[in-house]
Amino acid sequence: MKVVHLTSVHSRNDTRIFIKQCRSLAAHGYEVTLVVADGQGDEYQDKVRIVDVGHLPGRLNRIFKTTRRVLKKAIELNADLYHFHDPELIPVGLKLKRLGKKVIFDSHEDVPQQLQGKPYLNPPLLRMLSNAFGLFERYACPRFDGIIAATPFIRDKFLAINPHSVDINNFPLIGELDAAVPWMDKRDEVCYVGGIGAFRGIRELVRACEFVQTPARLNLAGRFSEPDVEAEVKSYPGWGRVNELGFVDRAGVREVLGRSLAGLVTFHPLPNHIDAQPNKMFEYMSSGIPVIASNFHLWCEIIEGNDCGMCVDPLDPSAIAEAIDFLVSHPERARQMGENGQRAVQARYNWSVEEAKLLDLYKNILG
Repeated sequence: MKVVHLTSVHSRNDTRIFIKQCRSLAAHGYEVTLVVADGQGDEYQDKVRIVDVGHLPGRLNRIFKTTRRVLKKAIELNADLYHFHDPELIPVGLKLKRLGKKVIFDSHEDVPQQLQGKPYLNPPLLRMLSNAFGLFERYACPRFDGIIAATPFIRDKFLAINPHSVDINNFPLIGELDAAVPWMDKRDEVCYVGGIGAFRGIRELVRACEFVQTPARLNLAGRFSEPDVEAEVKSYPGWGRVNELGFVDRAGVREVLGRSLAGLVTFHPLPNHIDAQPNKMFEYMSSGIPVIASNFHLWCEIIEGNDCGMCVDPLDPSAIAEAIDFLVSHPERARQMGENGQRAVQARYNWSVEEAKLLDLYKNILG
């Protein structure tokens, strides 16, 4: 069967799209093509054909011009099934359905909730956009052959409008990020890996570095999304305890996790965060280090329920600092928490479990 994944936003090496879904499908006999818009050209990698429609700068160009390019290429490829990953491609999915194609929408985020957290729009406009997109989802999504949701919370929302909705969580590949570093060889360092921004708690993380009483340093791996926030936090006294690593590839992530003794994911309590399951939380667990996470109900169930870390108020730098100090000062307890998290990933929170759900959905749709 010939299947095509479509994205106008994500990179060709996106962890969820390429590393997990496309490679899994190719390994199970599907002829897989991934259409991207990054300007890096075409290539063939891990049995997946990658086709580039070219990069256009600016959000408006991406929404109006790039989506047309993606649709044109999708039609040219004439696949048995199309699987798209961006909400702005919903009109593309509808057009493919009108051409008689099988189509899956992969909803990585709860977009109506996500819109309510945009800092550059005023609240009345946010509510209007959120409600309008919610109506558009309820019109479009029943027409697709399947809906994939990145979390059970998003799945439950879509089940009300499309019974062929499943959650396929972005859980880690077993062993991919386990550097197998003996605990005694770890440094007095904690880490944050991923996109860096205000609502992802970077101000509080750097402020926490001012309050720590141990020699702990923060390994910061990722790119800043807001230049003004980057300039601001680099002026904080706590920045002197930060090892700024920039963007790192998967091998680099494994190295950072291997040398660190805890991973941080202290996102702000926004609607789109509270019910999310951030990939980095499970990657920290997979690598065998404890997690310091926001004290959201769902996150506490996972972290405290598996005794694999500590949950704190993400808006309180002193609370974050206390958790860091505790894990640095109690290495045996930290090691035990890390092992608990790793066992939980091996038993439940891993890609093998989610891969089976993806293959079942494809089999049901394609017969």
